[in-house]
Amino acid sequence: MENLKRIGVLTSGGDAPGMNAAVRAVARTALANGIECIGIRRGWQGLINCDFIQLTRASVGHLLSKGGTILYTARSEEFKTPEGRQKALVTCKMLGLDAVVAIGGDGTFRGALELSRLGVPVVGIPGTIDNDIGCTNYTIGFDSACNTAIECIDKLRDTMQSHERCSVVQVMGRDAGFLALYVGTAVGATAVLVPEHVDDFEKNVIERIRGAKLAGYTHFMVVVAEGAGTAHDVGQRIHDALGIAPTITVIGHIQRGGAPTGRDRETATRMGYYAVMALVEGQGNCVIGTQEGSIVQIPIEDALKMEKHLQMDRYNIMEIMQFGSNHEGEM
Repeated sequence: MENLKRIGVLTSGGDAPGMNAAVRAVARTALANGIECIGIRRGWQGLINCDFIQLTRASVGHLLSKGGTILYTARSEEFKTPEGRQKALVTCKMLGLDAVVAIGGDGTFRGALELSRLGVPVVGIPGTIDNDIGCTNYTIGFDSACNTAIECIDKLRDTMQSHERCSVVQVMGRDAGFLALYVGTAVGATAVLVPEHVDDFEKNVIERIRGAKLAGYTHFMVVVAEGAGTAHDVGQRIHDALGIAPTITVIGHIQRGGAPTGRDRETATRMGYYAVMALVEGQGNCVIGTQEGSIVQIPIEDALKMEKHLQMDRYNIMEIMQFGSNHEGEM
């Protein structure tokens, strides 16, 4: 891209571990190519309000291990309006931004598309713990969130086994069950409920608990994605059917926090690097993603049309690991 002198970088939507690593990579790659980097604070709303900081190699140091985002994040209803986007465009002109790198999920990319239509080149980096962006196999934050949930459930299981209890654990995933399925498989859950799989509750929860009891188990773990029902509702249904009172745990926003894992740090660094290089090479208005382990560029409009479906082979594997064909096996 000719005359690329200054770019902005922002984080938008829900925070995800590894966003800081991506900001660091964007800033340092830009500076290494003789490009100034401006951090836009509080997402698209910050672009409207001209809320920014200058990023230097020193100011983005020590970010790899930090959770959250130093640029803060917010959702902006104002940016959804033509008037709001015009204000954001004025900020781009005022700051002399030749392009913007936007880190977030689908909502962030929809905003990026609108800004690009006003003439500002934008590159998106997928950052969301749900891993539900269709154009990429992997999103920054997913591995960290899974490991946090797994650690919490492992600790919960220790006390659950001691007291011979049933536990229902709710993890994030409003529209997608990737997180719940991964975590459920990793902890050997008795049952996993995800939005994509219409469950026969009697068969897939009650009968599995009953089968585990008949096989000699005295503790049961049910993992539910928030989009498949609340832990309290699931616990009540179990109580009504079996007469047991499950303990209820909602892991909640703790999944978003904490130091990112090595995978998220490394992936975020690569994505941040390729985002800037895409702009340097004149390939703006795209999303940086991963497909089959490689970094790819997808036009934003195409990226927003792509869908990602839960891999049912993984769901089937989880079921086999639970009970096999005779409701017997390790949990």
